[in-house]
Amino acid sequence: MQHAVTDWADDLEFARELGCRAGIVLMDHYERLEQIDYKSARDVVTEADHLSEAMIVEHIHERYPADAILAEETGEHRAVAGEAPTSGRGRVWIVDPLDGTVNYANGIPVFCVSIGLVVDGVPSIGVIVDPTRNEWFGATVDGPATLNGRPIRASVKDKVSDFVISMALSGRSAVTRSRNVRKAIRIPRSMGSAALALAYVGNGRFDAFVQQGGLSAWDVAAAGLIAERAGARVTAMDGGPWFSLAHGPRSIGILAAPAVHHEALLALVR
Repeated sequence: MQHAVTDWADDLEFARELGCRAGIVLMDHYERLEQIDYKSARDVVTEADHLSEAMIVEHIHERYPADAILAEETGEHRAVAGEAPTSGRGRVWIVDPLDGTVNYANGIPVFCVSIGLVVDGVPSIGVIVDPTRNEWFGATVDGPATLNGRPIRASVKDKVSDFVISMALSGRSAVTRSRNVRKAIRIPRSMGSAALALAYVGNGRFDAFVQQGGLSAWDVAAAGLIAERAGARVTAMDGGPWFSLAHGPRSIGILAAPAVHHEALLALVR
């Protein structure tokens, strides 16, 4: 196991081990589910979600009892000191125990575990575990992005016309804007796991990622840091900061792309 020197090495290793353990939980239940609940017309939640999250939350409480947690299924877990996870103060673990639930429930092997650590409002650690491929992406705020412990970097393609992009646009004129982007790039793709797709920007599997809205903190806290530390420029859809604990669920939009092409892509999708 290789790690670059970082002040966050212990926390990163904890998150990696926890993500891998959660991945084992997911694979133990993959294509063997007994219970699927429908949260809404578009969402499902599986017993694997709950088991994975319960295990992650338990281990964080055990190891870091003074830390707060913001988790997709069970919401806010206040720190012992009483700070709310969304206060922007102190240490907050941001957890998605299963990103890509619809894929998972349908037997499509594209899903992941996402664990991020936000300190005083700043994403400081990110780990994305893909248990189907035995891959883990990691990053710290003071170190490189890595894949299975080896440094990675975002796309260095010269031309946007060669780009393969993870894209989900919405709102007024979405059809027109989507058409404009399609003309400018090689092809768009949609994986069904935003966190994994955003992490893929970190090693150039996707040259860029854009989703206009609908994302939550647990979708982006870890993967956005990974893309950023790999050299991509990551912003909100207005070009401003990409992460804030003040954003409510499903209210976040993000564009991650190589810095040299970021403005051009932002102009196309806005």
